[in-house]
Amino acid sequence: GCVLVVSVIEQLAQWHNSTVKAAVERLCDYIPGRYQIICHMSCCIDREMNADVVCHSLKLCKQDPGQPLCHLYSPPKREKHSSGLFHALAHARPKCQISSKSFMGFSTVCAFPLLANLCEKIKYVLRNKLPFEDFDGDKFSTFPTLRGYHWRGRDCDDKNTTVYPGRRPDNWDAKSDSNCNGIWGVDPKDGIPYEEKFCKGADSKGVVLLGDSAGAHFHIPPEWMTVTQMSAKSFANLPMAFSDELDWPQFSEITGFLNSTIGGWTDSLYLRLRKRNRCNHRDLQNISQNGIRGRLIQEIRSGLARNQLLDNPAIVIYATIGNDVCNGERDTLAHMTTPKEMLSNVVQALRYLDSHLPNGSHVILTGLVDGRFLWDNLHDRYHPLGQLNKDITYSQLYSFLDCLQVSPCSGWLTPNETLRNLTSERALQLSNVLKEIARSEKFANFDIFYMDFPLRQTAEEWRKMGGEPWQLIEPVDGFHPSQIAAALGTGITWQKALHEWPQVLGKENPFNDQIEAIFKDQGGH
Repeated sequence: GCVLVVSVIEQLAQWHNSTVKAAVERLCDYIPGRYQIICHMSCCIDREMNADVVCHSLKLCKQDPGQPLCHLYSPPKREKHSSGLFHALAHARPKCQISSKSFMGFSTVCAFPLLANLCEKIKYVLRNKLPFEDFDGDKFSTFPTLRGYHWRGRDCDDKNTTVYPGRRPDNWDAKSDSNCNGIWGVDPKDGIPYEEKFCKGADSKGVVLLGDSAGAHFHIPPEWMTVTQMSAKSFANLPMAFSDELDWPQFSEITGFLNSTIGGWTDSLYLRLRKRNRCNHRDLQNISQNGIRGRLIQEIRSGLARNQLLDNPAIVIYATIGNDVCNGERDTLAHMTTPKEMLSNVVQALRYLDSHLPNGSHVILTGLVDGRFLWDNLHDRYHPLGQLNKDITYSQLYSFLDCLQVSPCSGWLTPNETLRNLTSERALQLSNVLKEIARSEKFANFDIFYMDFPLRQTAEEWRKMGGEPWQLIEPVDGFHPSQIAAALGTGITWQKALHEWPQVLGKENPFNDQIEAIFKDQGGH
């Protein structure tokens, strides 16, 4: 993090031909007040020192005994060996000791008595995938971030635990909207409740995603570190992004529902289900977590909101597409999920779902991605941080993260072709486990299907549209599917379901136009 921030400051000074102090002031003007920790770093940054030198001198980056000295940039030009970096550090450290103390103080913010309880609540929320603001405890919220309605359907009465998205209507919602789909009241022409008239027998169902950071739609805006495009507008979404864990589920492939503001366009399984049957409005849950692996049972137990007796059936997408083979460990193969572990983890989760999902639900198991696509299409391209001076490629970024042992995937983000192939081999083995589960396991309350992660079809579709494969990958982290990839993937998944599993998607509601017409007449409420 330090290296990224210092790089941006130094490049701002270069781009605007200013001092470092002026560049810091410029960046602080861009960034919302509460996030201005970087404003305390200015006295330590010298345009003659690269970001590696600054951050090591601040002791925010360190070298453990017996470990290599990690750096993003090439060592200083005066010496081509790593000793050049040691030399630069020796000259930088005395200048930065005071700045280091003031900066490091922010890392203990949760130790303050007034903030300790708040910090603990936020940790609980993130650990259990539950909304921070949920007054009635039904796991739905009227607040967007901190696991609120960006992640699951918006509550329409947060003081009533019996009112929430996805439930079957209470007395056909003649008097109030118990399922938050906006359809309630009685038609004055014939006295029949609108919900009964338009939604009875309509095969309503919600969508639930059990996933990892790809499903949560992890994204760091490239304009945060591209100085040629940077302005105050670039950071307007920073508070929201941080309170959503740098995830953007509201634009995601499965549960997206808002028009994308991060490039591309939004197309999602939820939006298509809603278009097919307007009664499905707001019935969505995204129970995804950055870094989660196939063992999802705890996340399902704490985060899933489905009452077997009172709620509509659900389509559950089980998609941990990479983390069972991805880790930042040096011996990465030894830390990958084995086929035996995968079988146990997934069957355990499915048995729990069978005891909680309403009858008539569906589960789709998604296979793991072939991540060799990442290195093949990005390794020699310039990262957003390296575009100004043509000095940082994705290969350098991957090596830096691997050295720090924080690589999102040491097995795929590596120049070692043998390791990349072995990682894909394990991913295929785990996908075959999922395929066999879908073929052989039977459950009382849902049927189960398997589909490969549609990376190849997505790339082919994008090429037909005139795009390049690298545009399907998040530009900052060089690892996650981009907004374009998410939207294209939705269409491919939908077509497969239409042709092979039409029962999953339910019937098309013949009253959709009438529902929308009434909404329009009533001012959209």
